[in-house]
Order: sequence, then C-alpha cells, then structure tokens
Amino acid sequence: MLKKIANHPLLIKKDPLGDLDSFNDSLADVLDSSPKMNLLNLLMERLHQDGHRVLIFSQMVKMLDILEHYLRIKGWKHQRLDGSSSNLQRKTAIASFNEKGSNDFCFLLSTKAGGLGINLETADTVIIYDSDWNPQNDLQAMAR
Repeated sequence: MLKKIANHPLLIKKDPLGDLDSFNDSLADVLDSSPKMNLLNLLMERLHQDGHRVLIFSQMVKMLDILEHYLRIKGWKHQRLDGSSSNLQRKTAIASFNEKGSNDFCFLLSTKAGGLGINLETADTVIIYDSDWNPQNDLQAMAR
C-alpha cells in the first residue's frame, strides 16, 4: 500500500482508471497529488528540451496508465509495452521507436514485460519509476 501511495495516490483507489478518466486533462490534476510525478515532470521537461530519448520502467501496469495519460497531456509521442501487448504490437512499437527520425520521445515498459530480444538502441536515458525490492529484476529489465 505504501509503495502505491508513494508512486501516485490514484493507485490506492479501487478503480484508478475511472478516476483517471474523470480528470479534466489538466496537468495539475496529474501532478498536484504526487510529488514524485512533479519531480518526474521537471526531469522529463528538461530531457525533452535537450532532445533525449527516454525509457521509463514501472512494475505496475496501472502506473504505466497514469504515465501514459501524463505523456498524452504533454503532447509527447510515446510507445508502450506491457504484459498485455501482443507480439505484433510489441514489434510495431519497437520499430516505431527505433525508426530513423522517429518523433517518439518516450517508451513506457513494465519491468517484467517483453522478455529477451528488446532492442531500444535509440534511447539514451533510462528512468526506473518504481524499483523492485530485488535489484536483479531492474538490472534484467534494463539489459533487455
């Protein structure tokens, strides 16, 4: 429970997606309730401004939903891969992100999704939004 609260207060609701959909798409709605999201926003704005390509890992798929909502509000192109992504979606997302001249700024990944064979060589920054209690899991995710 504490980990959910630290990541974003919406995660402790029974239906965080329902609450997320009721937001009026204002950045303040997403950021004001979470100091961690505020810090991420400052970092992401700087990375975007400087032309970086970012991978964000999270253990929680619902946290990826919140991060994806945030990226949409900011108007930043992104891709996503989690356990519900089909093989075709996975290949398409990776190809789009790695394509020469791609406008994708960010790639959201669940720490356990994807397995071996993910190559996101065009990314230059990795953010682990919520690290695993077992650091080996995070290292394996980054190695993918």
